[in-house]
Amino acid sequence: MSSIPRRSLLRAAAVAGAAAQFSWALGARDAQAAPDARPASADPVTLDWLEDGGLGAAPGSTVGVPWPRGVHPADRTFALTDATGAAVPVQSWPIAYWPDGSLKWTAHAVSSGTGKLSLSAGTAAAPAKKVTVERRGGAVTVRTGVITARLGTSGATLVKSVTRGATEIAANGRLVLLRQPEIEDGDQGTVRYERFESAIDEVTVEQDGPVRAVVRIDGKHRKGSRRWLPFSVRLYFYAGADSFRMVHTVTFDGKQDPGKAAGDFVRGLGVRFDVPLRDASYDRHIRIGGEGTGLLREAVKGITGLRRDPGSAVQEAQYAGRALPDPATWDQRVTTRLQYIPEWGDYTLSQLSADGFTLRKRTTGGHGWIGAGGGRRASGFGYVGGVSGGLSFGLRDFWEKHPAQLDIRAAHTDTAQVTLWLWSPEAQPMDLRFYHDGMGQDTYAEQLEGLNITYEDYEPGFGTPYGIARTSELLFWANESTPTPERLAEQVAAVRVLPQLAAPPRQLIEAKVFGPGLYSEPDRSTPAKAKIEDHLDFLFTYYKDQVEQRRWYGFWDYGDIMHTYDTVRHQWRYDIGGYAWDNSELSPDLWLWFAYLRSGRADIFRFAEAMTRHTGEVDVYHLGQWAGLGTRHGVQHYADSAKQQRIANTTYRRYYYFLTADERVGDLMHANVDSDETFLALDPIRKIRTEPYTPDRHALSIGFGTDWSGLVSAWLTEWERKGPKWEKARARVLSTMETIAAQPNGFVQGSGLYDLDTGKFAVADSPVVSVSHLSAVFGLNELCAELIDLVDMPAFEDAYFDYCRYFNASKTEQAARYGTNFGTLLLFQGHSRLDAYAAVKTGDAALATRAWSKFYASDGYLESAPWRTEPLTGPAALVEGAEASWISTNDTALYGLAAIENLALLGDRMPS
Repeated sequence: MSSIPRRSLLRAAAVAGAAAQFSWALGARDAQAAPDARPASADPVTLDWLEDGGLGAAPGSTVGVPWPRGVHPADRTFALTDATGAAVPVQSWPIAYWPDGSLKWTAHAVSSGTGKLSLSAGTAAAPAKKVTVERRGGAVTVRTGVITARLGTSGATLVKSVTRGATEIAANGRLVLLRQPEIEDGDQGTVRYERFESAIDEVTVEQDGPVRAVVRIDGKHRKGSRRWLPFSVRLYFYAGADSFRMVHTVTFDGKQDPGKAAGDFVRGLGVRFDVPLRDASYDRHIRIGGEGTGLLREAVKGITGLRRDPGSAVQEAQYAGRALPDPATWDQRVTTRLQYIPEWGDYTLSQLSADGFTLRKRTTGGHGWIGAGGGRRASGFGYVGGVSGGLSFGLRDFWEKHPAQLDIRAAHTDTAQVTLWLWSPEAQPMDLRFYHDGMGQDTYAEQLEGLNITYEDYEPGFGTPYGIARTSELLFWANESTPTPERLAEQVAAVRVLPQLAAPPRQLIEAKVFGPGLYSEPDRSTPAKAKIEDHLDFLFTYYKDQVEQRRWYGFWDYGDIMHTYDTVRHQWRYDIGGYAWDNSELSPDLWLWFAYLRSGRADIFRFAEAMTRHTGEVDVYHLGQWAGLGTRHGVQHYADSAKQQRIANTTYRRYYYFLTADERVGDLMHANVDSDETFLALDPIRKIRTEPYTPDRHALSIGFGTDWSGLVSAWLTEWERKGPKWEKARARVLSTMETIAAQPNGFVQGSGLYDLDTGKFAVADSPVVSVSHLSAVFGLNELCAELIDLVDMPAFEDAYFDYCRYFNASKTEQAARYGTNFGTLLLFQGHSRLDAYAAVKTGDAALATRAWSKFYASDGYLESAPWRTEPLTGPAALVEGAEASWISTNDTALYGLAAIENLALLGDRMPS
């Protein structure tokens, strides 16, 4: 049986045929697929787990694997084996194609495995227990061979039931939302809540086995006639698994006006299940995760620690979660008094900050809570059930994305209720109002003055959260009995760090993906190379430590880093305009992903993963008038009035998507295909234009740097993925490449008038020199390296190589080539990677020399920098730790990318 679903094969064949007929007519007349002179290798690929432990208790894992051009045809099937040569069931499907129709990236799902696995062309082994999907009537039924989940297609219930054998483990899975209609800033007022529940609009079966099934459920939260806060939930099931994964996304579409107390304030946001209970209360068990793999291990009716001893065997069995002997065999002084032992039905663990959780319990509603412990950072895991079965549940990044909470209610009754709160109702309501009153900045002139003092680009009405989103991940296990402590520890580990298979750096490099030649494995073979590697390690470690020291955590914040440091306050400038949250400024996302691509380091992957989840959701609008645009760096992630393509840039999502085949990130990339339409809604340089300009769909002013790099990354990705709009996307890639190249000064022209209907830039009548230091630092070099590798268009190559050659050139050289110099520029160290790329592509030895000269002796980080931290203690700072006051995130991102790319391209030509 083919390991790629038959419909995918048919679609791929149709795509290949269409491509052959369509040729390149949609774009440049002379554009062709770039010739491939590289050797093709179909050798098996060794896949390994990012962290030790293999799959553990997780339901499954999906990995993306790249292939050199021309190696595997679109209909290739794949097989997987373990270290012993035994076949491992795998489900495979294409996620990107080369222009010649061959496979560029394939995704592979497994539901078993511990050590290294070998992937090669072949026939996939079928799982002993296949996952199947059946849609009938008002339900979608998914069977893994161990559990059966019935999913709703309308109404409030997403998961109607989860059964294991004949036993129902969970039921009535739905989403819950608490809305607080008003915030009182003083100590007066009455807090009121409104409860909303999920209302399903659409259910889509995206995959149906045999190893992996994916069901997407979209809708909104509803109370009465009001529907708001759209959700998109994906449920993942794997063959033979007793568990499933939920990826939960909400998009904020409420109203919160600055200065107003009334609004749509989220007080609680969660996922809720009912858990049927059948066992006697002394055979019902509660497990709640504390720090590490620590657990609260209790029974609803505890028989340990009593004044009378039922017997050590009985006590030990209850603590272990095993069925107790018949009470008739106990010490009768206990048996005859069982009715006087309290039953604890309700438990709550709340994590309101990254530094503390509290745990409490009570017998039932209307009675007082009893403290049950606490600690710093809970795992986000829980279990309720008994010896005949129960539900384990967990929320990933529980403390990192505080305030979070776990509730168990009514465990003493026939049906317990479990709620995983993504936003704890015990926290302050979700207040997303803009943080100041505008301070009189009513005109563009006043706003530019504000920019010149706080670096914030303010504009009334622009600092809105309407349309931002957040994605969370949850895991659920349907256990046939209360799990052993060892099994519970495995489940906790899966919640904390979801196991991930990965292809090795060598495969990525040999496949020539993500910019051929731009990264290579770390090399310490010479003192100069070793020193740069040390610097790269230092920078990553510093930022990882700063996340912890500065507590860059929270539901909306986790994954981002700060922009600039305040050396006087010994604090990042968290409260100063454009110096606060970074929002992908100058591409730290790219730095992190390139650091991972070359090293395969798990810690870098996890850091980059969190950033991708954040920047693609929170820093970008998904609804409303600015959908498809992102927000420039600021005190709040949506505060700045600069809504631009450079932040919504698909480039920053590509790495995570292709490495994991994550569907949610795939949604984000596809949503950007038509983002050229956003230039009708908003002129990104409206405040500094000197000539009248009205957006015209046939003549939109679009820059060739930060604007076009964001647009073309979305088009390229849609083309590679053969998404629903791939033909239009390919046409846009080619036509814009052609018409940029045709400009009198190519990229140096700076911008052009773009026609939304033709997808072309009008070719200017006269040359213009308009160069910004920002144009190439949002992924332009990395994208152009990919495009030049994919598309044979000499004029575009020449235009880009010219830009690379002259940005770091002297003003005299610039003027000799273009008639005038480029004015005052900066970021030369970061642009040294453009020198290096052009040097290799053109064979220009002088450029190679200049690349290292600009890297070592221009701006940015010099070898004479301290390259160390200094201790930071009270009373100088809020928290003891360390600082490197000379570090800025702009310089870090640029140094990191320049170091990685220069080493890969010109590592053999370093100065002595």
